[in-house]
Amino acid sequence: MHDDGRYDDPRVTGPGGRPSAADPVSRETTYPGWPAGGESRGPSTRPPDCDPVVRRDPPSVGVEPTSGVPTNLPMARDGRDPSGRAADATGGPVPVRGSASVPARLEPSAGPSGTAVPQQPTPQAVPDAAPVVVPPSDAPPAADYGDEPTGSTYVSRETPTREEDDPPLAMEAMRAVQILNPSGEVTMPRPARTRVMCVANQKGGVGKTTTTVNLAVALALHGNRVLVVDLDPQGNASTGLNVPHHTGVPDVYDCLIDSVPLGDVAQAVEGIPNLWCVPATIDLAGAEIELVSVVARESRLARAIAAYPGHFDYVFIDCPPSLGLLTVNALVAAQEVLIPIQCEYYALEGLNQLINNINLVRQHLNPKLEVSTILLTMYDRRTRLADAVEQDVRNHFGDKVLQAVIPRNVRVSEAPSYGQSVMTYDPGSRGATSYFEAAQEIAERGVMEPVSRNA
Repeated sequence: MHDDGRYDDPRVTGPGGRPSAADPVSRETTYPGWPAGGESRGPSTRPPDCDPVVRRDPPSVGVEPTSGVPTNLPMARDGRDPSGRAADATGGPVPVRGSASVPARLEPSAGPSGTAVPQQPTPQAVPDAAPVVVPPSDAPPAADYGDEPTGSTYVSRETPTREEDDPPLAMEAMRAVQILNPSGEVTMPRPARTRVMCVANQKGGVGKTTTTVNLAVALALHGNRVLVVDLDPQGNASTGLNVPHHTGVPDVYDCLIDSVPLGDVAQAVEGIPNLWCVPATIDLAGAEIELVSVVARESRLARAIAAYPGHFDYVFIDCPPSLGLLTVNALVAAQEVLIPIQCEYYALEGLNQLINNINLVRQHLNPKLEVSTILLTMYDRRTRLADAVEQDVRNHFGDKVLQAVIPRNVRVSEAPSYGQSVMTYDPGSRGATSYFEAAQEIAERGVMEPVSRNA
């Protein structure tokens, strides 16, 4: 049968919207006790979601004991018995829910519209059935929840707490406001003197540049004066801070080779107060070869930072992924070494050689140098390898490992493509929150503990 979505289809219904005698098909579901063909009924005394109340009689003559279906009732032409119940496939009426041995029977009575309505059973008519209590039609039956207080001061057990009541977007907005610090107040402690930190690891792709940029932005947003020195010829730190570093721009190469003052090449970072950056261009790639014949080649950067007229709370030096002269210059100029370690096996493999080189620089060039901070990056909590690497690093370095761990977060990787750090690109993300916690921990450690063992 074709259904075109109309209830007045002449192929199905006859005049007046009633089913025709030739094809008595109703689009409404037929229930026991309801008139056939969806005819209107009078108002019922039961809620609309209740089944019609049936009257149960004891078995009588003409009833099969096993099936409970009357056998002496004539069937109508439309497949229904005189009580209005539909017939099953065998020709007998479909039994109503109830006892399998007691047939269900409906007695017609005159309703307000003259149609038959179900009758309520009585204990006298059905001695073996319990009386049915019908709730008022204007109020649904009340649910029993036990002995619960009904006073005005009662608080439901399902009332959420303050943390659960806040939606995720609200919690993310609160974190964003905390990280961005729009008031400009000094919320992170400032050190008594300048802390020069070298971010170094001979392995590439462990997050040196990302760590340098985000820690510098986090500290600058919370009241510290920060300088970032991009010592990597790739210039990724300059890109992350949106500082021009194309050919012809004064950069750190001029400071190392031509002894240009650091103040002449430092640029203020747009949108971040108290943050400056010394960019790096492709010219820096040949600096290692040119520094070979320069006098005091290992301390060129240290003298440039010491001659800077301004005062900084933090100086972060982003090192290239090597142990050449550029990295040696950074180690000589710094007081602390921050080592980002990727939570994978390869990151641990070259860590021993890096520690040996740091010890050589300490013995011969910079006795104040020490490894003060270890930061675990790209932590994937779904793998056991990340947990194993974390435990090995913490067992070896002890309290030098920050409690904050940087997870794998796509927002951290997306931010440089917009010339931003993750702190400003998506301050409510997990990556921004983790770097904020790491920066706060570094700031608090610098106040509680000496900057170096010789300080």
